[in-house]
Amino acid sequence: MEITEIRVHLRKEDKLKAFATVTFDHCFVVRNMKVIASDKGLILCMPSRKMPDGSFKDVAHPITVEFRSLLENKVFACYEREVLRAAAGNGVDSRVV
Repeated sequence: MEITEIRVHLRKEDKLKAFATVTFDHCFVVRNMKVIASDKGLILCMPSRKMPDGSFKDVAHPITVEFRSLLENKVFACYEREVLRAAAGNGVDSRVV
C-alpha cells in the first residue's frame, strides 16, 4: 500500500495544529486525522467517534508500528512544509507526499 497524497489543513488553535487527509493507492482516503501539539512533540491522532459511554474509538488506524511510523513521518513532514509555506506568505498547497 502506497501513500499517494497527503493534504494538510492548518488550524490556528493552541493544541490542534492541523487536520490531515491521506490517500492510499489513489483509491482510498482517510480524512480527519489530527496533528496535535503535546509536551513531547507532535502527535498524529486517527479519526475517531464518540461512543455512548463518552469514550472515543478510532474509525481507522494503522495495525503495525512500522506503518504508523511511516504515516506519522510523512504527515509531519507535510505539516512542517505547510507551516513554512504559510509563514512565508506563499499560500497553502498541501498535496504533497
